Amino acid sequence: MARGIKDKVVILGMGCSRFGERWDCNAEDLVVEAAEECFADAGVGREQIDAAWFSTAIEEQHVGKSGVPLAFTLRLPFIPVTRVENFCASGTEAFRGAVYAVAAGAADLALAVGVEKLKDTGYGGLPQRSRGPLNDMYWANASAPGAFAQLATAYQAKHGLEMEVLKRAMAQVSVKSHENGSRNPKAHLRNRIDIDTVLRAPVIAEPLGLYDCCGVSDGAAAAIVTRPEIARELGKKDLVTVKALQLSVSNGFEASFNSWDGSHFVTNRTAARRAYEEAGIRDPRAEISMLEAHDCFSITELVTLEDLRLSEEGHAWRDILDGFYNAQGKIPCQIDGGLKCFGHPIGASGLRMLYEMYLQLLGRAAERQLPDPRLGLTHNLGGFPHQNVVSVAIIGRLGA
Repeated sequence: MARGIKDKVVILGMGCSRFGERWDCNAEDLVVEAAEECFADAGVGREQIDAAWFSTAIEEQHVGKSGVPLAFTLRLPFIPVTRVENFCASGTEAFRGAVYAVAAGAADLALAVGVEKLKDTGYGGLPQRSRGPLNDMYWANASAPGAFAQLATAYQAKHGLEMEVLKRAMAQVSVKSHENGSRNPKAHLRNRIDIDTVLRAPVIAEPLGLYDCCGVSDGAAAAIVTRPEIARELGKKDLVTVKALQLSVSNGFEASFNSWDGSHFVTNRTAARRAYEEAGIRDPRAEISMLEAHDCFSITELVTLEDLRLSEEGHAWRDILDGFYNAQGKIPCQIDGGLKCFGHPIGASGLRMLYEMYLQLLGRAAERQLPDPRLGLTHNLGGFPHQNVVSVAIIGRLGA
């Protein structure tokens, strides 16, 4: 028996709220917005759901620690609801729980929902509150822009790049995402920008400028998963299946004994290798049709493209400047606008990425639609370069 979950689970339906500064909504409102679309898309009612997984990262500041708020908000039928949190991979973690339950036969239909209300409740918004003793003590002097700026300088030093070349490639990452996001009505930012605007922007943490950083927003996304035979019984013909779901968590190796040069992510490479093995992918650059990389910062996307073996190590900057990852390129990246244009409501981002891949595979992405995509990859990275969690999910058409 083959190890893994390839083609054992299909996505029956998905939904996604509009992302942005949703001052008029609380977290529950956003959950309802995403879930209503998801249930309508799946063609099932909440009474048919066997189990649910609920992801939030800053739980104390809006919905609380348990799964009760999801059950209460959606009036789920007294089923098990599990709340999960795994830094920026939280949304994909909820999806993973639902998928594994279906693959194991423990549930026929499982729901995954992710939400985060950031603008007026905490992290990166107002007011800024504690995230607990680990954050307050161990990361007291750390900032996300500062940590990822160090990633940029380590990458530049390792590969002997001129900083101006690297900055231009990072700028193109943001220009590309804004161009894509301008065509997405659910994106927070829909403005087009040019490279000169990016390069002239205020510096946040050298070499990262304003447009190299993703924003803060509110949002929610949801998925319902089941087995292929059940989807067919429910009348679904075009099936999007899960090819792989892998998670890699730092164990301290990166920051110990000079074993890591700070220019890449050990977790990225580990999760990617395992995901390709599970999906049966031998040459990702040739086989992956599109991807959503965790572009919390432009340098993160650039480095990730190499860690995922889509670009040769030390050469992603060249592929980016050549348009390889543009909407019309060989492997479009952030075709929906990415974190750069959606912001990063932490518990929702992983599911939001899967939502775009799902729409593309079904030919339902409107102005953003790509020609005949076969396999879509999503990637989340949470934490700092030296201490993080990475998820890689691959979905595609049944038989692809």
